[in-house]
Amino acid sequence: MRRASLALALAALPIVAGQPLAYQDGAVRLAGYLSRPASVQGKVPGVLVIHQWMGLTGHEQMIADRLAGLGYVALAADIYGEGVRPKDTTEAATQAKIYKGDRTLYRRRIRAGLDTLKAQAGVDPARVAVIGFCFGGTGALEAARAGMPVAGVVSFHGGLDFVPALDSPAITAKVLVCHGADDKLESPQEIAAFQDEMRKTKADYMFVSYGGAVHAFTQKEAGNDPSKGFAYNEAAARRSWQNMRDFFTELF
Repeated sequence: MRRASLALALAALPIVAGQPLAYQDGAVRLAGYLSRPASVQGKVPGVLVIHQWMGLTGHEQMIADRLAGLGYVALAADIYGEGVRPKDTTEAATQAKIYKGDRTLYRRRIRAGLDTLKAQAGVDPARVAVIGFCFGGTGALEAARAGMPVAGVVSFHGGLDFVPALDSPAITAKVLVCHGADDKLESPQEIAAFQDEMRKTKADYMFVSYGGAVHAFTQKEAGNDPSKGFAYNEAAARRSWQNMRDFFTELF
């Protein structure tokens, strides 16, 4: 009952317009976006948002604002670095390949975002989650695989592949995967391998498939033609967001 009352109180909080937030990974400057509730008493959970392959865009800023509206302090992370914003899918593929090919670097950029989020006023460092979209969904899973100090992670239509040599023997963060049932970017074999990985690492995980949804189903920018292999799906976007909210209610 107390948890439900807290959730309702947090959901009613207005948000402060998000602000750019500069931070660093060593000598590399990163340009994130921070959004927080307008009024917070005590400390609240924090959520790190990892962008899709086009880099930090208005989509991730909108997600951070929505999370702030639910009562969380949200940081939309910058994985690529200040000023690195692909202008098309060719450049995006080049950037994404750097980090998917070097998971140690990817994890370091995620950790830089987490450290920055936890240092923000009003954030309870013991109650932090990571979410990500497409490329960022892979990043959210990497945070869990690396044993980063987070309560849970959520992958929205993210890549499921992993590098066994880097993985932790056990995954302690709870895991939610929101997956398009018709997403051809992940083969049945890759899905089976991921689920086997979760079992072997004794992860507390959920894998939710949304019928009729293809890749990028949460993003209106993906258009509405599923035959291209990526498209917005209103029902899947709405349901996956609710699944995330329920996951957070249990998590926090």
